Amino acid sequence: MGSLIWACITDFFTYETTKSVVVKSWSVGIINRIVQLLIITCFVGWVFIYKKAYQVNDTGVESSVMTKVKGFGYHNNRVLDVADYVFPQQGAGVFCIMTKIIITENQFQGKCAEVRTHLNHLFLVSFNQTKGQCEIEGWCPAENDKVTTDPLPHPLPSFSVNFLLSKPMLNVKNFTIFIKNSIRFPLFNVTRGNFPSSMNASQIKRCTYHPETNPFCPIFRVGDVLRYTGQTVENLAHKGGEIGINIQWICNLDLDIKNCVPQYSFTRLDAPFAKNAVSKGYNFRFAKYFKTENGTEFRTLHKAYAIRFDVMVTGNAGKFDTIPTLINLVAAFTSIGLGTVLCDVILLNFLKGAEQYKAKKFEEVSEAQIEAPLTQSPGSQLSLRPGIKSSYDSGALSLATSDQPI
Repeated sequence: MGSLIWACITDFFTYETTKSVVVKSWSVGIINRIVQLLIITCFVGWVFIYKKAYQVNDTGVESSVMTKVKGFGYHNNRVLDVADYVFPQQGAGVFCIMTKIIITENQFQGKCAEVRTHLNHLFLVSFNQTKGQCEIEGWCPAENDKVTTDPLPHPLPSFSVNFLLSKPMLNVKNFTIFIKNSIRFPLFNVTRGNFPSSMNASQIKRCTYHPETNPFCPIFRVGDVLRYTGQTVENLAHKGGEIGINIQWICNLDLDIKNCVPQYSFTRLDAPFAKNAVSKGYNFRFAKYFKTENGTEFRTLHKAYAIRFDVMVTGNAGKFDTIPTLINLVAAFTSIGLGTVLCDVILLNFLKGAEQYKAKKFEEVSEAQIEAPLTQSPGSQLSLRPGIKSSYDSGALSLATSDQPI
């Protein structure tokens, strides 16, 4: 037991150092250089050129978005302007363009017959036996949102439902959206805008965004935006929908700051629900309140189907920095050693001279051998056979091709 413990202690207090063995083998040498070349190519091409790992990055972009919609539409025998169909009116990064409105006018607080199941109404016990309708207490007359946004069914259903046809406002496709976006990368204190400062008012009024011919114009035609997402006004105007406008800022600050420009992309955000049987599209309600001469309050209720636009801003700016450069250079030089590891695996396991290579690569030297005179017996591991070259000043051992058969 004591000898086992002593053996563990002596094994723990040992020192290992590298020994250089030069193997003159074409196949192993070619494999070693190929692996090193692949590692260098990966770091130069992927890590440094493509990923720009020598840069420090700032993704915490600070952004401000202002929008403005222009255009005239025709709906319910009325000409509508931007104050009628845009909500909210403040010009924020999220806004709606109404395509269809169901209006219930002159609603007073009172009791009236229900039109459908109103979850927000108080149902009374009284029941009309003649018409089979419940009486509700709330804003009367109750809203009738059976106004369909689709063409009338053929044939009409036999049950008694009042179907009303209301065409949506298809003029929406000719409306324009002006987007003003300013961003700042706080790490580098760099600020940019989404259109050149050299643009004057007349140029902005005449331009329309196009991803190839006019990529920096801040004015977007609604019909074009929907087309970029694979949608049409006719498809979305009936039930509404949600459209995302993404402004992406990818900036390499090692180059001219003028190259830091926005890139636009468009997508339909509610696409997962487009084919659902319920909760399709996008709609909301709002009311306008009035008072009669005697002070009685009444309201006009609007149920609006709309195309909602979300302007989203993302950014990533990079600039050269010494610390990430040194870290990745060290990683690159360290990874080159993988070629040596692979060649060692091949030499120790797959070549005919694996045992000879093991004998030359791994040697155990005791303290007595270090202190003893440098006399070597012919059978010692430290002896060299004829044909094996040794370098006493570098500690390198060279194996001839005859000693390393493949």
